[in-house]
Amino acid sequence: MTSEVRVPTLGESVTEATVATWFKKPGDQVEVDEMLCELETDKVTVEVPSPISGTLADIVAAEGETVGVDALLANISEGGEKPAAMQEKPAAAAKVEAPTAGGDAIDVMVPTLGESVTEATISTWFKKVGDTVEADEMLCELETDKVSVEVPAPAAGTLTEILFQEGATVEANGKLAVIAQGAGGVAAPAPKADAPAAASAAPASGDIEDAPSAKKAMAEAGITRDQVTGTGRDGRVMKDDVAKAVAAGTAAAKSAPAAAPRAPSAPQDASREERVKMTRLRQTIAKRQQDSQNTAAMVTTDNEVDMNDILAL
Repeated sequence: MTSEVRVPTLGESVTEATVATWFKKPGDQVEVDEMLCELETDKVTVEVPSPISGTLADIVAAEGETVGVDALLANISEGGEKPAAMQEKPAAAAKVEAPTAGGDAIDVMVPTLGESVTEATISTWFKKVGDTVEADEMLCELETDKVSVEVPAPAAGTLTEILFQEGATVEANGKLAVIAQGAGGVAAPAPKADAPAAASAAPASGDIEDAPSAKKAMAEAGITRDQVTGTGRDGRVMKDDVAKAVAAGTAAAKSAPAAAPRAPSAPQDASREERVKMTRLRQTIAKRQQDSQNTAAMVTTDNEVDMNDILAL
């Protein structure tokens, strides 16, 4: 009998997490409630226990992958068998039989945005037309006046059309893009001799989706992606990597000599200013702050008292 290991409830308004660490590998024996892996969100870190005793048959979501609530993480065989090797053959056969050209067109839709939220703004596209995408790979990020939502690919294939560009406003359950399932999504099998070289080639940093908690930590620390060395899968930046980079920068700042005071800015420095459009979330925050200032009484009163007699006493 095989039991599924799924992503638990991650908390209010948290819809996805990143697989940070697997404590077990396929074929290992596990006990009930023994920790299998650790999931990381931008708010909390969650450990996933084993629901039964048995053998870890296979791992569906590898380290560094982003998974949604109730997504399948792994399978556990209740007996002492190790069916991992048996399950590899059908997987390999499926890759060979997958179509290399043509396929069904799949629509990428705007997900449910939350209660009373009817529209969102496209803040970032992680992919462009013609790119090959995997199932559940992040395509774009939507921003509302309450939350930010990442839109995953519903299937593997090629992104053939983007209907709305960055900055456009889309309605809930609207159509965002089109994916051609299987069209160019499966590459021709490479010779066995070239397999090690292909495996050792690291993907470009722009194609790697960092952990949500790492992005938040970098924004709070005021550092860029280039200043952090990722130790996750394919060079993915994790939260611990950001902490190490911040610590290293602090140590370097202490050891460096005091910098000379900056010379007065030239008048042409004003031309370097860049105006950036506020996000929907920031616009809502600014509106609420202004409303609070307009409706709430804000008064400061100063009373002067002669304390000479008290001091003399």
